[in-house]
Amino acid sequence: MTQTQPTPGAAPGTGRAATEEKDPWPALFALCLGFFMILVDSTIVSVATPAIIEDFQTEVNSVVWVTSAYLLAYAVPVLITGRLGDRFGPKRLYLTGLTVFTLASLWCGLTDSIEGLIVARVVQGLGAAMITPQTMAIITRIFPAVRRGKAMALWGATAGVATLVGPILGGVLVDSLGWEWIFFINVPVGLVAFALAWRLVPTLPTNSHRFDWLGVALSGAGMFLLVFGIQEGDQYDWGTITGQVTVWRMIVLGLVIFAGFVVWQHVNAREPLVPLGLFRDRNFSLANVAITTMGFAITSLAIPLMLYAQLVRGLSPTRAALLLVPMALMTIGLARFVGGLTDTVHPRNLTGVGFTSIIASLLWLSAVMTPDSATWEILLPMALLGIGNALVWAPNSATATRNLPIHQAGAGAGVYNATRQVGAVLGAAGIAVLIDARLAAQGLSGGFSPEAGGSQLPLQAQAPFAEAMAQTMLLPAAVLVLGLLASLMFERPQHSGFTR
Repeated sequence: MTQTQPTPGAAPGTGRAATEEKDPWPALFALCLGFFMILVDSTIVSVATPAIIEDFQTEVNSVVWVTSAYLLAYAVPVLITGRLGDRFGPKRLYLTGLTVFTLASLWCGLTDSIEGLIVARVVQGLGAAMITPQTMAIITRIFPAVRRGKAMALWGATAGVATLVGPILGGVLVDSLGWEWIFFINVPVGLVAFALAWRLVPTLPTNSHRFDWLGVALSGAGMFLLVFGIQEGDQYDWGTITGQVTVWRMIVLGLVIFAGFVVWQHVNAREPLVPLGLFRDRNFSLANVAITTMGFAITSLAIPLMLYAQLVRGLSPTRAALLLVPMALMTIGLARFVGGLTDTVHPRNLTGVGFTSIIASLLWLSAVMTPDSATWEILLPMALLGIGNALVWAPNSATATRNLPIHQAGAGAGVYNATRQVGAVLGAAGIAVLIDARLAAQGLSGGFSPEAGGSQLPLQAQAPFAEAMAQTMLLPAAVLVLGLLASLMFERPQHSGFTR
């Protein structure tokens, strides 16, 4: 057991003097590599959508399930894996998750059917669910609260950049080596991440936990029914799926089971999966609302943007993904600056500007997504989107955990990452439904099969397809309004380092 870490149960910001003796930054860098890899896989498939459609002779909605299956398997167990990290050690769970994720990535690249790819992505998501809460929990435990803003800035920048870089990296790999390499690339990266974490991440004290398996079952069943009902609703004309099973019955049953899950968490006298007492902290509750909308928006915006770039503008996957470069550069470039502000400036001042910038950028994008718009007209709103990302990810993450006691680090990190992934799952499902609906409204079919190389649609189809994709960009913008409202209600964190 390392003696450089604060004892479990210590108040935030009161880490033992030994915490200062060992520099925690190398451990954080090692963790961020694995975290970056799993988040890249949340969006990297979007740029490969046309190539996968062509290779497997399938349709858009089926390929969207390649993303949704990953996000769903990622979101459901992340609540329990946060607790498993507290019980068996966050380093051990992190390394186990890396192993599962890396092997599943190899499986994804070797599969020869869309169904096999979806199953492999489920296993990949389970590995990711083991990794994510451990990164946030370890940061909470090895950095005192007064220094946690800068650490969370790096963690938040990693999250923001990964979701933006995913399509860029995917484009290069699809063009040069084939879509399989968006998964094969994880194998060497996973091995390096494992070696670094093994060497640099400290072994932290553990806490005993009882595990709420009924809560796991209820949350998983509710999430699956809700997402399947939403995403597949248009395919079944919002009617009967089979026998007495209808789309709306699945959605309603999912909501009822979710309500049962919340009730069970309230009455569970032992140790609930989601300690509802966490939500007594106002900032934790509001930060969870805000990050849910971010997960929804970042996941959902990439799919229509990449389809527009490749099928309307005729860009290759690499050139289409390069449209995201201004966004990534702004997020990376502002990370250090925002990290410094996160420890001194009231969080609502940063996140309020951030959410407003992202909403404005999506409205701007929707207006310029036409067949004949100039490239610079796309790049400018993408840069604004990067500014908004930098001002949301790190401040919101630091605000969520800053007031939590150390012994609740695993539970808090699990809940926070679960809500982000719930947003991502609903974003992927919601955008798939809206794409199908808007294409149908324009007289187009969601089951089109583009020619090799992601070539343009026929000239007569380009304008209506572009209009459909532009309209779908309004969905993430609308959802982010809720995140903006939540962020504006943040209160000043409990420690006294804030001057503005």
